[in-house]
Amino acid sequence: MRLLHITELGVIAHSKADELMREMQKERIADEIEDTILICQHEEIVTVGPRARNDGISPPPGYDTSPVDRGGGLTWHGPGQLVIYPIIKWDKEGEANVKSVIAILEEWVISALSELGIEGRRDDRMQGVWVGENKICSIGLSFLRWTSRHGLTVNCDTPPGRVEMVSGCGLGQETTTSLAALGYDTKPEMVLSALIRNIHSLSREISN
Repeated sequence: MRLLHITELGVIAHSKADELMREMQKERIADEIEDTILICQHEEIVTVGPRARNDGISPPPGYDTSPVDRGGGLTWHGPGQLVIYPIIKWDKEGEANVKSVIAILEEWVISALSELGIEGRRDDRMQGVWVGENKICSIGLSFLRWTSRHGLTVNCDTPPGRVEMVSGCGLGQETTTSLAALGYDTKPEMVLSALIRNIHSLSREISN
C-alpha cells in the first residue's frame, strides 16, 4: 500500500518547480519524505526534451522555451493546463519498467475523465491520453534510482491556438489540443477533483 502526500503549489514558474522536484527526488530516494504528488499550473513556456533537441524540433516563434531531461519532445505549459508531478518511488508490483509506470498514469487520467463523461484512450502514435483523434494529456518522466520526477499535463481550457501550435515529435500541429477546444466545459479544478477521487489506482491512502 502506498501513502501519497498531495501538495498544491498554485501557479509557479517552471524553473522553480524544476528546482523543487530535483530536491524532493533526492529526499524521496533517501526516504526522507513519502511519495508525493505535486499539483500546479505554469506561466506559459514550452519545455524541450532530449528527443526534440536531437531531432532539431522547436516550437514556432513567439514561445519561450526551456530544456528539460524528461522523456519526450515538446510540451506546452500555460494557463488552463493542470500539471501533475509524481515524486514517487515505483517499487510496487507491476511497476517494473517505464512502460508499466506510464500505463498506470494513463489509466489514472482515463478513469478521471470517464467520471466527467469524457472518453479518454491510448493511441499508438504517442504515449499520453487522447480524446478522439486529439491528444489532451502528455506524459514525460525522468527517473533516478527508480524514483520519478516530471510528470503529466492535462489541457483543460487553455488559450485558443497556443497548445495547438506546438506539435509533439511526429505529430502535426493541432493534434494536441484542450478539452475546451473539443467542446467540453472542463476546468482544471474539475479534472483535479476527479483525479483525486480516482487516485486509488496509485494508492489507497492520501495525506494533505
